Amino acid sequence: MATRTLASHYLLRCYSQHEPFLDSHGTSGFSRPQPCTSKRRSKWICLENCTLLCALCLPTGRIIFSAILVSTADFFSNAGPFFPVLTRPFLPQPLSGNRFMSQSLSKLITTSCLLGITLTSSANAQPPTRKFDAPTAPKFERVDGTNGPNPPIDADGDFLIGPKYVPAPERTQQAGVPQGRVQQFTMDSREGERFNPGIARKVFGTVDPNNPKTLIVDTHEIDYTRKITVYVPAQYKAGTVAPFMVCHDGPKGSPKMLLPRILDNLIAQKRIPPMVLIMIANGGGDAQGHERGKEYDTMSGLFAEYIEHEVLPLVEKNCEVKLSTDPDARVAMGSSSGGSAALIMAWFRPDLYHRVLTTSGTFVNQQWPFDPAYPDGAWGFHNKLIPESPVKPIRLFMAVGDRDNYNPNVMRDGMHDWVEANHQMAKVLKEKGYHYQYLFCQDSGHGVGNAKAQFLPHAIEWIWQGYEQPANE
Repeated sequence: MATRTLASHYLLRCYSQHEPFLDSHGTSGFSRPQPCTSKRRSKWICLENCTLLCALCLPTGRIIFSAILVSTADFFSNAGPFFPVLTRPFLPQPLSGNRFMSQSLSKLITTSCLLGITLTSSANAQPPTRKFDAPTAPKFERVDGTNGPNPPIDADGDFLIGPKYVPAPERTQQAGVPQGRVQQFTMDSREGERFNPGIARKVFGTVDPNNPKTLIVDTHEIDYTRKITVYVPAQYKAGTVAPFMVCHDGPKGSPKMLLPRILDNLIAQKRIPPMVLIMIANGGGDAQGHERGKEYDTMSGLFAEYIEHEVLPLVEKNCEVKLSTDPDARVAMGSSSGGSAALIMAWFRPDLYHRVLTTSGTFVNQQWPFDPAYPDGAWGFHNKLIPESPVKPIRLFMAVGDRDNYNPNVMRDGMHDWVEANHQMAKVLKEKGYHYQYLFCQDSGHGVGNAKAQFLPHAIEWIWQGYEQPANE
């Protein structure tokens, strides 16, 4: 880190308060550093006797303190090998006397930096491992060798899998299996009606002192492009109507072939109907104040309507397919906020989607801007909406890791525990009589990547259970 940081950022020499600093180009500056346009800013401070090397970094708006206690003599004698960008003209003269900060100020900065290290380690600590038999967890049925690595394909309920996983063979290309075609096109926000313009922020927001359920975020408008990646199965016959899956967080670059290969194999084995897959890239950024957060975490039917009226017509036109209008022939799927977006689409527009597949679903309070009609964001699904609403025709697959997200940002509203959110979702779905399957994945974190390698083909097959393909498809 040090070489790269010092090469591209400001080097601060702290003498007495009357002395200037030298920037990384060796020119004299003011009594404080000039703004740095990089995503990361660093100030290197050499202190008398205690010799603390302190870096203050600001990546993506999160303050990180790191401190290294070194010997002054060792530091500068090794400046060449370890810090080649520190050339002699930039180095202070003998580190003694009144040219440098006083001992008291040195100690103060040392203490502050060490405190920063402690705070940072707490803020960046790994989420705790939650036990499958915790008091608030549903009662899980353990999946073991007696019924295969995944739950039965026709079963509803709560299942415990892991901690060891075996990647599914359906993930790879199989000899003799027909391969579908994959093509891409790009959408420009300036040509759209909804989500035009987009939004973005430069720094993460601060908790609203008048409403701890939301943030104060400074945003600005943006134009953006969105890549659409479409898979059409080899079995598709021109002119017929095809069921389809919408997948959030689609690739922003070249196509990713994992899902197409899984569908190739499942379709060839007649475990799912031949279907079109539409992978839609997000609008950029993440969470409150960014376009992705606005699209995925907003509690309304707006994103479903955007896809219906602005994305799907272009898919039909550019890829020469006809897409089903039957909500039972449509799946919305995604991970993290993409997962909550999938459920939001089906919940607010059940006339468009009946089937939802989620991993590490963000059923927490991430909505921004604040909406008093849904003050808890997606956390409201399990604490109000599902329990207090008539049952909707939704079939839902969920999976979460035992080390999934826990209070990952500055909000402390009691509604940012991904595991607890998914646990409560499973409970209310069961109480209301929904068809759902919930996997609690041991030794797995946010996104459950290691577990998903095993269960994703199973989840896709499960979500299509009960679908009856019409004769014209």
